[in-house]
Amino acid sequence: MRKGIHPENYRLVAFKDMSNEDIFITKSTVDTKETIEVDGVEYPLCKMEISRTSHPYYTGKSKLIDTAGRIDKFKNKYAKFKK
Repeated sequence: MRKGIHPENYRLVAFKDMSNEDIFITKSTVDTKETIEVDGVEYPLCKMEISRTSHPYYTGKSKLIDTAGRIDKFKNKYAKFKK
């Protein structure tokens, strides 16, 4: 392994899946502004829209996740072309 090319700020970070509220803790260098307390210990928090506990590939279930309202934006944009 080459020296001086890898980040030095590895630390434990809590990743939270916003679609099902699952939290897992792993080492990361991600920059975060929020924190969360898990089992009495405070960790930096990284919020995710989808993770291994909610992704259809891993769960085997098809699930529609539309947190940004993309479907409604699409329908409104192309409603004028509807006959």
